[in-house]
Amino acid sequence: MSEEAEQSTAVQQDPIPVAPAEPAAPASGLPGISASPTRRAGVPVWRVGKPDPFLAAAVTEARAAVEGITVPGAIGPHLAAKSEGDRLVTHLFESRLAGYQGWQWYAVLTRNSRSKAVTVSELGMVPSEDSILAPEWVPWAERVRPEDAQEHHAGDQDVPVAHAVVAADQVPDQDGQDDDADSPDGAEPDQADGA
Repeated sequence: MSEEAEQSTAVQQDPIPVAPAEPAAPASGLPGISASPTRRAGVPVWRVGKPDPFLAAAVTEARAAVEGITVPGAIGPHLAAKSEGDRLVTHLFESRLAGYQGWQWYAVLTRNSRSKAVTVSELGMVPSEDSILAPEWVPWAERVRPEDAQEHHAGDQDVPVAHAVVAADQVPDQDGQDDDADSPDGAEPDQADGA
């Protein structure tokens, strides 16, 4: 086959079909839990998977564990049970603490293989997409604006004036000698006694 024939067959070949992108998973309908693809700093990303059915049903044990670390009435309704791995489930509860709107209490539960005994591994609070978080930290060098530097340099002009006042007390007289404030008439201390 000639080179022209090879090139023409290469151009006529159909591209490899690409599967269309999968549609986004529907939102769970629970407050603070959505299927949005955007990621916020500090908000955990949950693994997708079916949680252990025995641990997912242990809502009462998870709630009792969280009640042990907070004040009564700070825990709202159960929001979800998320899989963290084999025999490891995180239960999420709404937070009703003042100042923690959108945050969620969590209890991580686990169990041994073939065991029905639930163990609480971890407790705490996590932010959700709706929670208020501090902005990401920005290094000082990136935070300084040009006008901030100008204000700093304007302040430097005042500093030499302050140093000039202090330095005026230490300036020698016209004759090249410093005044001695301790002795009368600028005489040396041993000369003031008349010796």
